[in-house]
Amino acid sequence: MPQRHPLLLWVVRHGESSGNVARDAAQAAGAARIDIPERDVDVPLSALGHRQAEALGRWFAGLPDDERPNLVLASPYRRAVQTAEHIRGAGGLASGTPRLLIDERLREKEFGILDRLTRVGIEQQHPEQSALRHDLGKFYHRPPGGESWCDVILRLRSSLDTIGLHHDGRRILLVAHQVVVLCLRYLLEGMTEAEILAVDAEGDVLNCGVTEYAFSATAAPDGGLALVRYNFVAPLEAGGAPVTSEPDAEAAAT
Repeated sequence: MPQRHPLLLWVVRHGESSGNVARDAAQAAGAARIDIPERDVDVPLSALGHRQAEALGRWFAGLPDDERPNLVLASPYRRAVQTAEHIRGAGGLASGTPRLLIDERLREKEFGILDRLTRVGIEQQHPEQSALRHDLGKFYHRPPGGESWCDVILRLRSSLDTIGLHHDGRRILLVAHQVVVLCLRYLLEGMTEAEILAVDAEGDVLNCGVTEYAFSATAAPDGGLALVRYNFVAPLEAGGAPVTSEPDAEAAAT
């Protein structure tokens, strides 16, 4: 019987984006809005983000061919696609790995009317949402037109089901976003709301940080994925690319 799980699973947050840089500038200036000209889906990597993704690709390339990813799925957002392309370009994928698969279910959490607002901007323009989030917490709060963490988790359940059905036994690399990385941990490790929010409170998911799982016959009653490491950035340090931990421009408000 197929095991219905990947053999190895790496979940990687994209490299630093121009949105991360714009968010820092807005926060420093005390501005209400983050100055980004593109749609969030079109925000590219920053110059540093390109270096980070290339460094991560070289790390994967240093693994034996039969230990590298042999399938890559990415969020459709430009910064995630660029990160995946750099990993391939650096030789980080196994021989014969098919073309990149785009999965819109891996996109970042959507913030609706709070899009591009800093914390200051939310408090000024939507004080009722600031109060509601305080009451409900980030796990359940859904801004108008946006998503809660629970909404992200719902679509990720579907994505994991697809992976189990069609890609069991593969070595899979997922390239996505900060909230997606955390919500996948929640699902794969059977966490509670309090447990995953405690992980989140420890610090941001690092740009190009690697979260790795390996199949274990004892991880669940019928086998499952066991966490190997989280927020692993030694590939960046070894490659001379500075480590960054800025939240995405939208996520900065939360």
